[in-house]
Amino acid sequence: MKQNLLQNKLKEGQTVFGPFCKLQDPAIVEIAAHSGFDFVIIDMEHGPFSVESAQNMVRAAEAKGITPVVRVTENSETLILRVLDIGVRCIQVPQVCTKADANKVVKAIKFFPKGERGMCRYVRAAEYTNIGPQDHFGKANDSVISIIHIEGMEGIENLPEIVKVDGIDVIFLGPYDLSQSCGVPGDVNNPKVVNAMKDAVEIAKKHGKAVGTFTESPEKAKMWKDIGVQYISYSVDVGLVMNTFKDITSKLKN
Repeated sequence: MKQNLLQNKLKEGQTVFGPFCKLQDPAIVEIAAHSGFDFVIIDMEHGPFSVESAQNMVRAAEAKGITPVVRVTENSETLILRVLDIGVRCIQVPQVCTKADANKVVKAIKFFPKGERGMCRYVRAAEYTNIGPQDHFGKANDSVISIIHIEGMEGIENLPEIVKVDGIDVIFLGPYDLSQSCGVPGDVNNPKVVNAMKDAVEIAKKHGKAVGTFTESPEKAKMWKDIGVQYISYSVDVGLVMNTFKDITSKLKN
C-alpha cells in the first residue's frame, strides 16, 4: 500500500499548504502540484463535484505527487464510504459539533475494530483487488487521515471532549462559518472569531491533534503557522484565478 505523504509530513511536524478546488478540470490539480502545494482539497460541499468527477481529480493528484483531500458534503456514512472506495485517504468532514459527531466520522472511516466501514476490495482503493484483503482491510485504518471541521461555537465549546476521540487526526477550524456563529458573519478577522480559534488551537495541541484552518493571505497564513497550525488551506482555485485576472486587467486598462 502506498504511503500517505500528507500524513507523513504532519507526523514530522511540517506545515502543509493547499487550496480548495471547485474547478472540475484535473489540470488545476496538476497546476497546484507544479506550483509546489502539498495538497488540494476537492470540495464536494460547496463545489459541483460528483464522486465520479472527484475520482478523476484524485487520479491527477496521485500522478503528480500531490495529496488529494476530499471535503464531503456532510457527515454521511454512505458518502464517506464512496469517497474512500475511489482511493481517497484524506477525508474532510464538515459541521462536526459534538463528540457523537466525531465518533460517527471515525465509525465511517475505519474498518473493524476501530469502526464499521463497509468492506469491499473490488474498488480503486484496493487497486481493483490487486491489493490483497489482508493488506487492504488490515492497513487502511493506519493510512487514512480524518479531518473534522469545527465551524460554530457549539463545536468550540465541545472541543475538549471532541479531541479525546481516538481516530480524529486534524481539527480544522472554519473561520467563515465560525464568524456567523459568533454573530459577525464574514468578519473572519473579528477578535471574537480569532480568539475562539486561538483557544481551540491550544486545546487541540494539548491532546496531540494537528490543527488546520483556511486563510486568504500569506500574512494570515504565517500568523496561524506561528501559532501552531500545521494544515493550512490557502484560498480557492476560482478566487485565485479571479484575483489574478482582475489584477492583470486593471493594469492593462489603466
